[in-house]
Amino acid sequence: MRIGIDLGGTKIAGCALSEDGKEILRRRVATPKGDYAGTVGAIAALVESIEKDIATSCTVGIGYPGSVSPKHGTHRNANSTCLNGQDLIGDLSVKLSREIRGANDGNCLALSEAFDGEGRDARVVFAVIIGTGIGGGVVVDKRILVGHNAIAGEWGHCPMPGTDRAERRARRCYCGQDGCIEQFLAGPSLEAEYFRHSNEHRSLDEIVARSENEIDPIAHSIINSLCQRFADALAVVVNTIDPDVIVVGGGVSNVKAIFERTPALVAAQIFSDHFDTPIVQAQFGDASGVRGAARLWDARS
Repeated sequence: MRIGIDLGGTKIAGCALSEDGKEILRRRVATPKGDYAGTVGAIAALVESIEKDIATSCTVGIGYPGSVSPKHGTHRNANSTCLNGQDLIGDLSVKLSREIRGANDGNCLALSEAFDGEGRDARVVFAVIIGTGIGGGVVVDKRILVGHNAIAGEWGHCPMPGTDRAERRARRCYCGQDGCIEQFLAGPSLEAEYFRHSNEHRSLDEIVARSENEIDPIAHSIINSLCQRFADALAVVVNTIDPDVIVVGGGVSNVKAIFERTPALVAAQIFSDHFDTPIVQAQFGDASGVRGAARLWDARS
């Protein structure tokens, strides 16, 4: 039996999978905000409660924001900044008295979809989470591509193509760089852009609805810009690794327009005479990350 944990900024999700990938149980708890020791304790308590309910000990995999530094062995680059500089996997291993496997949450999404989701028949899966932030992951033959510096798939922290330095400087990223893709495509960035043009606060769901109903030209412009920028950013990925499938998760994946309009916009920019790579929504939605974390024990090494 496998337990997967998806550590987010506001919630910690857990699920138990059988050996054949059937979901046995799923639950979530709130993430202790800014409290590293509390976060480790909450994860351990969630694992223990799941094992108590299913009456068996399990392997445990965890998906987390950021990555582990190959040089220092500690966490870095997490937007949940209390994790940075900590030995999350080591501390959890001590707390739960067993080996724990971990990977970036974007990698877990890619792994889940590669095993039994939209990428089940693909050799190369590129997956992105576009929500409050942006994560990404690459899986090749059911194996996570980690990379020499352990940053493979961190597409959200590349400079946004098609923008000049002044535009990028106006969008400072928490990572310390200017104009990352995350600062243009993530949900809060889209909401902030709407506010800059309208002086009104609206949620992404409201912006999408107002665009679809053609009652708000500003909302319509925001969604059109999202599709073009998404295509601009994806074209670089396609020209670089040419994946068999592109899977999208997170809140922005609920914007239907990105699946309807983006393929033609990508096709116009890549170094090929055709483009038929599927760009699809993650089959398991919010559960993809936690399922992928459980699958860390099944991935090819």
